[in-house]
Amino acid sequence: MSTISTHVLDTSRGAPAAGIRITLERSGEVIGSGVTDDDGRVTELLPDGQRLGIGLHKLVFEVGQYFSSTNAFYERISIEFVVSSESDHYHVPLLLSPFGYSTYRGS
Repeated sequence: MSTISTHVLDTSRGAPAAGIRITLERSGEVIGSGVTDDDGRVTELLPDGQRLGIGLHKLVFEVGQYFSSTNAFYERISIEFVVSSESDHYHVPLLLSPFGYSTYRGS
């Protein structure tokens, strides 16, 4: 069964980004969600017993409120990725600043 994890790091502060709401979608349907903790991580994106499944998925990071005290450019960031194996773990981190972001497939 495929599993997924993510974390958000605020590169402008050099620290984890806490309090960001994240939803996980498959085929336009929300299949999981969570809020980043003090370490910038969501421990469980999928409900117990839920499979990630093969196909196109999307993580949506609601960053507007996180940057509400600054004049940030992004309200939300969406990352679409393909799950091609039912047995792999997928780690999709987000490196974030008020005016840019990057992501990669982690381990």
